[in-house]
Amino acid sequence: MKVLLRRAASVVSGMPPPLILSILYAVLIVLGAALLMLPFSHTVPISWSDAIFTSTSAVTVTGLVVLDTGADLTWFGQFVVAFLIQMGGLGLMTFAVLILGALGLPVGITGKLYLREDLNQSSVHQLSKLVLTILKVVVFCEVAGAMLLTLTFVPHYGFWQGIWEALFHSISAFNNAGFSTFPNGLVPYATDPVVNVIIPALFIIGGIGYVVLHDIFTQKSWRAWSLHTKIMLLGTGFLIPWSVGMFAVLEWSNPDTLGQFDSIFARLTVSWFQGVTTRTAGFNTTDIGALHDSTSMMFISLMLIGGGPTSTAGGIKVTTFVVMIIATVAFFRRQQQLHAFGRSIAPDQVMKVMALTAISVILVFVAVFLLTASHDGHFLDISFEVASAFGTVGLSRGLTAELSEFGRAVIVFVMFLGRVGPLTLGFFLATHSAPRVRYPEGKIYLG
Repeated sequence: MKVLLRRAASVVSGMPPPLILSILYAVLIVLGAALLMLPFSHTVPISWSDAIFTSTSAVTVTGLVVLDTGADLTWFGQFVVAFLIQMGGLGLMTFAVLILGALGLPVGITGKLYLREDLNQSSVHQLSKLVLTILKVVVFCEVAGAMLLTLTFVPHYGFWQGIWEALFHSISAFNNAGFSTFPNGLVPYATDPVVNVIIPALFIIGGIGYVVLHDIFTQKSWRAWSLHTKIMLLGTGFLIPWSVGMFAVLEWSNPDTLGQFDSIFARLTVSWFQGVTTRTAGFNTTDIGALHDSTSMMFISLMLIGGGPTSTAGGIKVTTFVVMIIATVAFFRRQQQLHAFGRSIAPDQVMKVMALTAISVILVFVAVFLLTASHDGHFLDISFEVASAFGTVGLSRGLTAELSEFGRAVIVFVMFLGRVGPLTLGFFLATHSAPRVRYPEGKIYLG
């Protein structure tokens, strides 16, 4: 037995940290599915396919559902989903470091390496301070969000049920999961002032990234903020008005979405909520299946961009998108060096952006192809579903419930890679090998 344990430890120690983290997330998904399969977790018969899909969606903080979370799951089942969301959003290694810290145990260099990969950091320095910032932000935001949401949910559902609904939606919102215990999502609260302020505040804070929040809390001056924070805030400051404004323009006269409201203020309120939720959270206050095709195409692009690194959001990330734009502008200006806010951007960062974007496009294309080949659904619905799964968003035009077992497997795989894929990619991109041979430069005609 000891020999087997030693061999297992030797194999694990030889694995790259991103691979180990991916395995840990997979184990968490299986354990979550097993808990959901328990007789007292559900009110209707469910299959292992239902459980695996739900558990994956929760751990990857996506929000695509094949079950009615509020009706098909008991209180214990809903608690399991909330716990999986919290673990997936917070990060397994972050959670482990918090537990070790509470017990007064050292993390060790190996644990710091895993934590560095989990938080997508380039070094192990300042990790303890970052974890402390994460803990403060998570506890404060989720508790404060739940307390404020009780103002809406307690009057509707009673004291205890209202508190649970507020806590569940606070956890789901901050972790950008998009899970709701209501059958129609947040559509009944489309114009509720508390929901339209608190829920977006939670998922915007959760999706902007812990590094940005750490800079904002510890550095009071804009000049002292890191280049990452400045680029992230710049990208977010552009994408939010763009998505909100374009949603209002495209859907203003649609009788199934904004057109059903007579009040201009109500239309603007729904536009605000649906515009900011699209890149990360996946909540809905209107019928997503009734959107115009043009709006759906815009949503696909926003879901693929996603939120910020070291956050609870998915996608290729806002910083990746901004650096890609900066690189494109620099190319047309014949600039040899990329720079922003008085800081240069290293060529290896640009290469990472190119690799991440290319792999993401290939993954999405292959998934769309597989679902198109195996389903008779509308092409736009399939593309929307895949983009939502990859961006761990959770919005759907109604295709999720119609997926075959093969289709569910494809979406589960895309959700999983959307959550842990960048970790594995980061490992391979960080592996350097000095070239032993130099080759003469060749000419390639591009474009």
